[in-house]
Amino acid sequence: MPTMRDAKNLDMADPLYSRREKFLLPDGTIYLDGNSLGALSSRVPATLEKAVRDQWGNHLIAAWTEDDWWGAPLRIGDRIGRLLGAAPGQITVGESTSVQTFNALVGAARLRPGRTLLVTDPDHFPTNRYLAQSVAGLCGLDVIAVPVPDVHDFLREHGERVAVVSYGAVDFRTGRLWDAADVTAAAHAAGAVVVWDLCHAAGALPVELDEQGVDIAVGCTYKYLSGGPGAPAFIYVARTHHGNFEPPLTGWHGHARPFLMERDFEPAPGISRTRIGTPHVLSLLALEAALEAFDGVEMADVRAKSLSLGDFFIECVDQHLVSLGFDLVTPREPGLRGSQVTLAHPEAHALMRALIARRVIGDVRPPNMLRFGYNALYISHADVHQAVTTLRDVVLSGEHHDSRFQTPTLIT
Repeated sequence: MPTMRDAKNLDMADPLYSRREKFLLPDGTIYLDGNSLGALSSRVPATLEKAVRDQWGNHLIAAWTEDDWWGAPLRIGDRIGRLLGAAPGQITVGESTSVQTFNALVGAARLRPGRTLLVTDPDHFPTNRYLAQSVAGLCGLDVIAVPVPDVHDFLREHGERVAVVSYGAVDFRTGRLWDAADVTAAAHAAGAVVVWDLCHAAGALPVELDEQGVDIAVGCTYKYLSGGPGAPAFIYVARTHHGNFEPPLTGWHGHARPFLMERDFEPAPGISRTRIGTPHVLSLLALEAALEAFDGVEMADVRAKSLSLGDFFIECVDQHLVSLGFDLVTPREPGLRGSQVTLAHPEAHALMRALIARRVIGDVRPPNMLRFGYNALYISHADVHQAVTTLRDVVLSGEHHDSRFQTPTLIT
């Protein structure tokens, strides 16, 4: 039976436990929604204060050079690349995840002219599915929804027609981790280009983009990287594709000579061609500050802590919640999990609202899934134990039946 003493013993042996001090977490709150919005890094407020008052306030437009605002998308891209197994010069940061995904999918399709299929997950995040349909219409492709476990068989039968294979590294609802290396190899064997969504992987677990031969990847920075609400997304394009990658959204920051203001677009060499327009500088600098929490940290240690939290979470669920009508959705096998545990319950919405009222924060996804994401840099085993036992107490007390918890909130 997992106890709070067990949890505290695990925390005492945790080499990452002190990283918690690098985040500003509200007292008395257990934050298990970092898979949706990461906690505030302690470095961000002072960084933004300096950026606004000193850089913008005093340097004015000269800050683009004096403070290297111009170089931020590539500089920060390289910092993220260290966490993703990407050598420098293959990642830029800027724009939203949706914009980066659109550019990635169209650019990938253009690498395989004459092929007609875009393969994606029927359970992919909604924006990814919507954009796949949009890109298919623009590029003359057909979207084929193929679950990840079935993609090998599909590629063996139809691979010569497939232009792009697009999946999420981690299922956003269930927390199921897919074998990116295996899927990438299968797609390449069929001659297709692979686009991975790393939103629920970046900062949560080791990713080896270069080693696995990934073509293109996109990810947000406001989840496990804690870049802040609406933080700019990144795009990775493998160096081997830099000469042929043609992004559909071509802005002046991606031009080979942006300040000559030439009439026609000529893409910049290398990854700079994926830049579009003037980036959100304050958000970029906040992200850069947040990434300092990873300085001196190996992603293998982050993964080990994440798996320990997940194992302990599931032990607590087995002890306290299974008999109360909860089903474990996330795989039990550690190698098949990202950095979240998802539970199913018929009263998921009301339970989560009551739980949040007790200052244990997770979220809900349709139709009846409670998600609990744990960032290894600031979540402890004690947090996990208290979260599960608090959820147990909510159920046993019946407080979730209160009328104030019966209507789902707009943001779940």
